[in-house]
Amino acid sequence: MVTTFAYDLADPAFWRLPEAERLAAFRELRALGVPRKFGDFHALVKHAHVVEASRKSDVFISGTGVTTPRPPRWVRTVFGDSMVNLDDPRHARLRGVVSKAFTPRVVTRIAGDVTRLAVRIAEDVREQRPGDFVEAVAGRLPFAVICDMMGIPAGFRAEVRAQVDHSTERTGGRLRVPGKNLRALARLHRVVGAVARQRRREPADDLISALAGAGLNARELGSFFSLLLVAGVETTRNTIAHGLRLLTENPDQRALLLDDFAEYGAGFVEEVVRHSSPIIQFRRTVARDHELDGVTLRAGEDVMLFYTSANRDEAVFDDPDAFDITRSPNPHVGFGGGGPHFCLGTSLARQEITAIFRELLARLPAIRSIGEPVMAPSSFDNRIARLPFTF
Repeated sequence: MVTTFAYDLADPAFWRLPEAERLAAFRELRALGVPRKFGDFHALVKHAHVVEASRKSDVFISGTGVTTPRPPRWVRTVFGDSMVNLDDPRHARLRGVVSKAFTPRVVTRIAGDVTRLAVRIAEDVREQRPGDFVEAVAGRLPFAVICDMMGIPAGFRAEVRAQVDHSTERTGGRLRVPGKNLRALARLHRVVGAVARQRRREPADDLISALAGAGLNARELGSFFSLLLVAGVETTRNTIAHGLRLLTENPDQRALLLDDFAEYGAGFVEEVVRHSSPIIQFRRTVARDHELDGVTLRAGEDVMLFYTSANRDEAVFDDPDAFDITRSPNPHVGFGGGGPHFCLGTSLARQEITAIFRELLARLPAIRSIGEPVMAPSSFDNRIARLPFTF
C-alpha cells in the first residue's frame, strides 16, 4: 500500500510535467484509496468517488464556482452566473429550458447539416493541404455547428471566434491575461445581446430565438452562450484533435476503424473521450459534513473531481492506459459522472466526432499526425494547441 505521495496537484508546476508522469502520479494517488488534500481542496481521483460526488448534487454543490481559479464575485455579478455554477432550483430551471435544444431527436434532425459540414472540411483539407489539424479541422467543425444552432449571423462569426480564443487562454490552469479575458467575455455578451434583440423582433428557427422567447434575460443569454462556446467548441475540438493523435499512435486500432467504421465508430468516440479526458477536473464545495471512504469532508471544504484519473481507474477499466475502441462496457466520466450537471451536449458531441472522422477516413484514409502535438499546459482542459498532420 502506498503511504507517501511526492507531488502537489495544487502546484501549477505539476501540470507542466510530461503527461506520462502525471498519469503515473494519479495511478499512485489512486492506490492510496482515500481522498487526499492539496492546498485548499481534496482530490477525488477514483471513479467511484467522482461518480458519487457528481450524483449527490445536494452535498457537492456548484454555486460557489467550479473552475480554478474561481471568478471573482463582481465578475459573476456583471456577467451573470454560468449554468455550471448554479445549483437547484436555478440550475434546474435553466437546464430545463436549454435542454430542448440538445435532445437526441433534435441532434438527429441536424445530423444532415453536421455531415455536410464534415464533408466540406474534408474536401477543403484535400484541396488546401493545411498544416495544422486543430485550426483546419478540429476547431472548425464544432465552432460552425454551435454558431449555426445559436443563429449567429455570418458577419459576427470572425469576431466571436477571436474572442473565444482570447477568453479561453490559460497557462498552468490560470488565466494568462485576465484583462483581455474579461474584455473578450464582454464582447461575446454584446454579440449575443445584439442578436437576441433582433430575434425578439424577428424570431428564427435557432436557439437564441428559443431562449429569448423562453424569458432568458440578456445576462443569462450571454452566460449561456459563453458556456456553450467553451463546452461545445473547446471540448469537442480537444477530443477531435486527440482522436487523430490516438489513431496515429495505435495503428492496430486505426486498421479496425478503417475496415469497418459502422461497427467500431461509436466505440472509437467513447474511447477517445475516456482516454483523452478533454476536461481534466471540476471543483465542487461540500454543503454539509459527508464521509467518503472513511474520510470526513467538512462543510465548506472543496473537492476536485479529477475526471482524467477516474477514466484510468484500474478498478473499473481493464488495461486502462491502452487505447481500445472495442472496449465494452466503457463507463467513462468524460461527459461528467452523472447527476444534474451531466453534459447536455453529449449527443451533439458524439454526432460531430463521428461525422468528421467518418468523412476524413473515407476521403483521406492515410491522414495522420506528424510528430508530437503542441500542448497548452492547463489543469482544466486537456488541450492540443497545434497538431501538424499530413494525408
